[in-house]
Amino acid sequence: MPLNDLRDWIAALDAKGELARVKEPVSCKLEITAIADAAVKAGGPALLFENVVETPDIPVLINAYASEKRMAEAIGSESFSGLESRVREWVDLLDEQPQGFIDKIKMLPKLNQVAKFFPKSVKSGPCQENVLKGEQVDLGKFPVLTCWPGDGGPFFTLPCVFTHDPETGIRNCGMYRMQVFDRNTTGMHWHIHKHGRAHFDLYAKAGGRMPISVAVGCDPAVTFSAAFPLPDGFDEMLTAGFLRGRPVEMVECITSDVEVPATAEIVLEGYVDPSERRREGPFGDHTGFYSIEDDYPVFHVTCVTHRSQPVYHATVVGKPVMEDCWIGRAVAHLLKPVLQRMMPEIVDIYLPFEGVFHNLMFISIDKRYAGHARKIMHAVWGFGQAMFTKVLVVVDKEVDLRDIPTLAWKVLNHIDPQRDFEFAMGPIDVLDHASRAPGYGSKVGIDATRKLPEEGFTREWPEEIRMDAEVLEKVGPILRAIGIKGDNR
Repeated sequence: MPLNDLRDWIAALDAKGELARVKEPVSCKLEITAIADAAVKAGGPALLFENVVETPDIPVLINAYASEKRMAEAIGSESFSGLESRVREWVDLLDEQPQGFIDKIKMLPKLNQVAKFFPKSVKSGPCQENVLKGEQVDLGKFPVLTCWPGDGGPFFTLPCVFTHDPETGIRNCGMYRMQVFDRNTTGMHWHIHKHGRAHFDLYAKAGGRMPISVAVGCDPAVTFSAAFPLPDGFDEMLTAGFLRGRPVEMVECITSDVEVPATAEIVLEGYVDPSERRREGPFGDHTGFYSIEDDYPVFHVTCVTHRSQPVYHATVVGKPVMEDCWIGRAVAHLLKPVLQRMMPEIVDIYLPFEGVFHNLMFISIDKRYAGHARKIMHAVWGFGQAMFTKVLVVVDKEVDLRDIPTLAWKVLNHIDPQRDFEFAMGPIDVLDHASRAPGYGSKVGIDATRKLPEEGFTREWPEEIRMDAEVLEKVGPILRAIGIKGDNR
């Protein structure tokens, strides 16, 4: 089913029995979070709160992506493995180098296929059905969630923030939390490593205000693309077009030349003054701990546009498992074909939820030479936001990364800590509260692969204990007779 906007996604969830409509009165201050947190940890459905105490006319959608099934279907596939296949085709297409005239002719249909994903400008859209300016602007009219008891206030948690490079005009769409300070200002939580912050720094050098527009309640492909760690200069709306199979329609804002998705539920238009900062936080973050308050830029909202009877789309982060865990897992599956293109020896990658994205990554490789695992470690640390990976464990190709008990058993048996730990200094996620400085600290790679003589290992490497297959076949009926299904293979 094509998903043109958030409402299509809500209808699809409803039709699949994946949506629970909450009709009882619930407050957007802590109560929605309490319900959403319990629901996602129980593997529950998406939730549509239809009777929010503070804003009874504006429902809140949450947990819309809080399972593998929902997350994959939201961006055009039935499973995460299906997403990998689609991205692999895309990567192969972009990487293909025609050698001669005939090859170039053959490439034309493929290039046309790529071209159909580029965003399309339109003159108007539903997101501008209602326009509020000046004194009419009041963010308190929207059910912005206060998620956790220690939060500094209500936060927009799923905003698509649109900015432009003032020198090149290249667009960026990122997802950065926004604390509501008052009726028309919010924080803009840009970390030093983010592309939106890079645009902000360029405006700061030039000395002018930075125009910004924020879209809330976009179609799933747009929202996901805003959270996807793309390379600098790559348009997230092209990625969204690829995921949804057709271009994203973009409309120019009322008060600036920034374009936003035409079918967004709510749009905030305004600016950031590079010379202004305000204390933001604390915020109950995806690490499971409160992020420390600090000074961040201030977003001044000068115009609000929204659809008639808008739906407010939000998420809640905190101790895993939360909805963002499934978004992060989808990101990992989409990045896997890209990493494999760069490093074909990679067999699989896995980021367990407990690692909250940047704390732990497992990689299995087809090891071929001494130091191969360390080469992979440094390559991953040099790849985009994978640079934040604090603990990176490399194992041999036959190890199942998703069988955590077996994985842990093999890792702990295969390492000599002094020999196999690779420590490095570098960028660390700003939200890592244990690093020695904000955004900077140490990371470790663990080589848990089978050691080679060239790596100084001269002992005999033992074989793994396995029962004889004929014996297992013989005793199988006895095991089943006493109610035991496993055969200890």
